Amino acid sequence: MAPEKSSAGGKDMYSVILPTFNERQNLPIITWLLNRTFSEQNLDWELVIVDDGSPDGTQEVAAQLVKAYSPHIQLRPRTGKLGLGTAYVHGLKYAKGNYIIIMDADFSHHPKFIPQMIKKMKEGDYDIVTGTRYAGDGGVYGWDLKRKLTSKGANIFADTVLRPGVSDLTGSFRLYKRAVLEKLFESTDARGFTMQMALAVTAKAKGYSIGEVPISFVDRVYGDSKLGGEEIVEYAKGVLQLWWSI
Repeated sequence: MAPEKSSAGGKDMYSVILPTFNERQNLPIITWLLNRTFSEQNLDWELVIVDDGSPDGTQEVAAQLVKAYSPHIQLRPRTGKLGLGTAYVHGLKYAKGNYIIIMDADFSHHPKFIPQMIKKMKEGDYDIVTGTRYAGDGGVYGWDLKRKLTSKGANIFADTVLRPGVSDLTGSFRLYKRAVLEKLFESTDARGFTMQMALAVTAKAKGYSIGEVPISFVDRVYGDSKLGGEEIVEYAKGVLQLWWSI
């Protein structure tokens, strides 16, 4: 049975979909920060944790958090490392909110920016609000020069080829109207590291509005980055495929 789309009484509900893989150390802190942020703003919220069979005990920690923060947390594990994009699709099946937030579990996306994103969406009636590292007072901290150039170059490349009018195509800290995200998942097959770019470009092609909020992106505190050479090649191919299809 599909979950109800928003909480009782018609009040807006914000569902955070959080994919995890080996995030045992980060998960309790990011959960605490989310709880504090939404509680201070008096917002109805939930956290949907999608863990891909982490061998470090992430699921055990998540199960404890489900009890500690009841009824705000769901654990929806999968049997193996099946990819970031499909994790969001999986989490959306169980999310109850009429607004969906996607973000990382490693503190690179701080929950303190969520109220700004919500305010931006409400004031401009945007369909999507994305956190941007490359506009306003946004920035990246903790990366070496090579990784900064790689990320900035990827965005310039995609912007030059696709011209979507979004400053941070590869960013994965976003707020969506639920119905919009559902339509976008139906319209794009991209499910890997190119998914964020594909969703933004497809959204623009379909006439959806996208607002931006500058964020401070900080490199992960614990654990290793999942980005490697294969993902960079996949991204370049994805840009060209989108250019051909749109």
